[in-house]
Amino acid sequence: MKNIAVIGAGTMGNGIAHVFAQNKYKVHLIDVSEDALEKALAIISKNLDRLITKDRIDEHTKIRTLKNLITFTSISDGVKNADLVIEAATENEDLKLNIFKQIDKDAPKNAILATNTSSISITKIASVTNRSENVIGMHFMNPVPIMKLVEVIRGYNTSNEVAKTIMELSKKLDKVPIEVNDYPGFVANRILMPMLNEAIETLYNGVAGVYEIDTVMKLGMAHPMGPLQLADFIGLDVCLSILNVMYNGFKNPKYAPCPLLVNMVRAGKLGVKSGEGFYNYSENKKAEIVSKQFI
Repeated sequence: MKNIAVIGAGTMGNGIAHVFAQNKYKVHLIDVSEDALEKALAIISKNLDRLITKDRIDEHTKIRTLKNLITFTSISDGVKNADLVIEAATENEDLKLNIFKQIDKDAPKNAILATNTSSISITKIASVTNRSENVIGMHFMNPVPIMKLVEVIRGYNTSNEVAKTIMELSKKLDKVPIEVNDYPGFVANRILMPMLNEAIETLYNGVAGVYEIDTVMKLGMAHPMGPLQLADFIGLDVCLSILNVMYNGFKNPKYAPCPLLVNMVRAGKLGVKSGEGFYNYSENKKAEIVSKQFI
């Protein structure tokens, strides 16, 4: 397995592309937006510089990593020689199904098709292809270059050979792959999202404020980041989407998203990506936020 195609140049996509390229794979990074691709390459370069300053890599590794990356705005062109295609687009079911229809048509017949979805059924995604045995979930954690975990999710028809290949590949990336079954939210988000939602409910019910809730969880439970701050970093729209997938999948009210979360997403308060969520991320508020969040 030499040639990797990554669809989506956002936070997860550029992180996945970075890790593969740094580990000497040839990577095609694909996005419909040329601006998004340019931004992704700049972020990868900046993240490589951080690794250099921490003595984790040298300048030669940075140069080699960037040379392993080629960008495309066409899925057809980007996946045509791929051994593995990893979809890392927005957490939207219809979008992912459409992408998989296209990559099934354009990628080599023996290519493995993986999705970085954090909650959507692998079996459902595989159902729109003609190679369901070659479709698998490969859920990386953010930030991808730092976090060790990869959730490997088998769809109903995923073959043993494909699952074994992805487990071994993840280890070659210096990750720790954990195989889980295909149910809404898998393991990571099935446990994490109800906790974040409960923190939002606690705020919504007036039990405590944003600063107080996050401080209790950081100092009392040794969490490196408070749940409301973490929700901001994940993206409140992403949190809402995942909770809806679990609520619709299990029909259990404990997964129903808090009305405050729903309203914030409707109002465009999505967290870091929009500049405001439970915290204000505008430049003039930066010092205030840091002093409050990291005691």
